[in-house]
Amino acid sequence: MPTRVLLRDVALHLNDRDEVAVALRSLPAGTLIDLGMGGAELTLPADIPRSHKFALVAIATGAQVHKYGQSIGRATAAIAAGEHVHSQNLGMDDTGRTHEFGTSRTDLAVPSEPMPTFLGYPRADGRVGTRNYVGILTSVNCSATAANLIAEAFRGFALDEFENVDGVMALTHQSGCGLIPTSEGGQVLLRTLRGYAAHPNFGGLLVVGLGCEMVPVESLVQGYDLPSDTLVSSMNIQGEGGVRATVKEGIARIRAMLPELNARSRVPVPVSELVLGLNCGGSDGFSGITANPALGVASDLLVAYGATSVLAETPEVFGAEHLLTSRAVSPAVGQRLLDRIEWWQGYARQGGGSLDNNPSPGNKAGGLTTILEKSLGAVAKAGQANLSAVYEYAERITERGLVFMDTPGYDPVSVTGIIAGGATVVCFTTGRGSVFGSKPTPSIKLATNSETFNRMPDDMDLNAGRIVDGTATLAEVGAEIFALIIRVASGEQTVSEELGVGQEEFIPWQFGTVT
Repeated sequence: MPTRVLLRDVALHLNDRDEVAVALRSLPAGTLIDLGMGGAELTLPADIPRSHKFALVAIATGAQVHKYGQSIGRATAAIAAGEHVHSQNLGMDDTGRTHEFGTSRTDLAVPSEPMPTFLGYPRADGRVGTRNYVGILTSVNCSATAANLIAEAFRGFALDEFENVDGVMALTHQSGCGLIPTSEGGQVLLRTLRGYAAHPNFGGLLVVGLGCEMVPVESLVQGYDLPSDTLVSSMNIQGEGGVRATVKEGIARIRAMLPELNARSRVPVPVSELVLGLNCGGSDGFSGITANPALGVASDLLVAYGATSVLAETPEVFGAEHLLTSRAVSPAVGQRLLDRIEWWQGYARQGGGSLDNNPSPGNKAGGLTTILEKSLGAVAKAGQANLSAVYEYAERITERGLVFMDTPGYDPVSVTGIIAGGATVVCFTTGRGSVFGSKPTPSIKLATNSETFNRMPDDMDLNAGRIVDGTATLAEVGAEIFALIIRVASGEQTVSEELGVGQEEFIPWQFGTVT
């Protein structure tokens, strides 16, 4: 006798237009599902993994398949009711999408409660930091080892007497020489390094170069809009007499900064001064159902209070960009997003690929089949707010509200750009599990399902999987994320910070001719 279950008990049917449902748990072949539609039922002909899709009706070859009420692809073969819908029978839908500007704008209601505050570090340029770090900024890869050795001297108990200093971080990279500074790639690198130099989470900077590189030390800090209260010291290895001498002198210069930096303390600041970065990695079939939309709730709350929220990962909004352009505050903003997507299509072609060769193998194992499905879930992180601006990679973010930054989908490169733009807190959603972290900006990791949260408890800050477990609502988890953002901005450590993760994840986007 086959097991008979109600659809609502074992799967999510997200929209009346959807021909598919998402399994809440692994369902064995032979399961008889009551669809709750006038006695309609289906039997699963094969096992359906957790978070994967199965058909609720028969789908003809070539027909569109919908999830979230949007097309996620076209059937590449006839699909029977109950059949597993995945890579073996679902492909890309190349039907042109209509891009309308500003047709779905939403004016978020300002909450009636008094504006919440967080404990931050006001900076001289008007921005507010959530951490108080010393950064060792390197102009060239040749100075990376020296920078790391200097930073290593401040590990462990070295900062115990300086409780208001969060750490010393070496910002090393693999470029700075051989890359023409005036080229597009050179300009992106400079913009990234300068963005970190001016970041409100850095109270002090030690800039270390070799002495003969194409991106000189002075170009990172001189004539650039650094906060006037940032303590800055510059040096180069050739001028100091080698690596040993540089490390010794660098340690001494940072030690001289510490008393002044430690004298700075946190003060209450309105949440409108926060800049929230949104990112996801290791996504699964629950990402667009739990953590991403819950983060969207928190993002909307911040935006309603006058803060800034930054969506990114251009290749991973491809196919869902129409949901953003329809919320653009002007045609120019919407068109700028489309221009960046067009650039990415050309960039992918030059490398012999295309934007629709995503998702990754891990994403597919988690139930995501096409880039359309992945992008529709990823855009949910942006909530319902209007799209106020579109920025290039690592460009300084000046607009408030929901904005977009053009970044790759690769997590550390994407978040590096967001932080260079000024993000002071990052929320990172993951379904498969992530060990990501980011310094000097704390990264809050949100699990999309309880299995991942329970399997990797030391790497996750909050379990959004309770939404599909039925133990919390979307609104409740969104409110929890909002409260957690405020606590972390006020100094509460994330699991990544406790583990010391985040220095190696500083990875500027590199492209262009190297000579």
